[in-house]
Amino acid sequence: MYKIIKHIMADILRNKVILSYTLLLAIASFSIFALEDTSSKGILSMLNVLLMVVPLFSLIFSTIYIYNSSEFIELLLSQPIPRKTIWRSLYFGLSIAMSLAFFLGSGIWILVFQADYLGFMLLLIGLLLTLGFSSIAFLTALLAKDKAKGIGISIFSWLFFAIIYDGIILFLLFQFSDYPIEKLMIFISFLNPIDLARILLLMQLDVSALMGYTGAIFKDFFGTQMGIIISYLCLIMWILVPFKISENIFAKKDL
Repeated sequence: MYKIIKHIMADILRNKVILSYTLLLAIASFSIFALEDTSSKGILSMLNVLLMVVPLFSLIFSTIYIYNSSEFIELLLSQPIPRKTIWRSLYFGLSIAMSLAFFLGSGIWILVFQADYLGFMLLLIGLLLTLGFSSIAFLTALLAKDKAKGIGISIFSWLFFAIIYDGIILFLLFQFSDYPIEKLMIFISFLNPIDLARILLLMQLDVSALMGYTGAIFKDFFGTQMGIIISYLCLIMWILVPFKISENIFAKKDL
């Protein structure tokens, strides 16, 4: 398993796309922190970049990598290696390499300019989103045999979590504005890792007052230690659940 992970990591870290991704994050991160006059503005700007770029790249790159590695996977399947070991090795190799790219691109600058609680939280959120959307990509690649269809599903998944989901929530808020559904919003936020990450960090920046009564409800939950722990556990579940489902499918799938 270690040899497979090492081979995959070496292959990915030499990939020009990964190198370009790392460079792009580094330039964007340095520019944001260097140009913003306050640390809170830098954190907010970095959060917006991470919530859009990291999930999109993690989804598409991971999906394409699985499809392009089909011959390598078939070669591994011909060896006396358990299928779950192969699948876990692929995921660990890919996710560790992408997490390293994120850390070298953004993590270092976050620690240089914002080496405090908010900086570490932003760094952790970026890593969890990288792992979570890579896990979703693994499931997507298994559910769709056709490469074009799989990439299309990945792009739609990103659009849903990043844009469409918020539109649905706003529609529900307007339609049921006469009802006390603010507490329901807390539960609904757990169904979207991007929204969950956004709310989790915003509640630490004292901007909940700008969100009215809903912000106060979020602050009472996400601003507490228990709420933060539950939020992190939910983000971890977004990593474990899709990967476990894909692992079970891969173990039984006729390739």
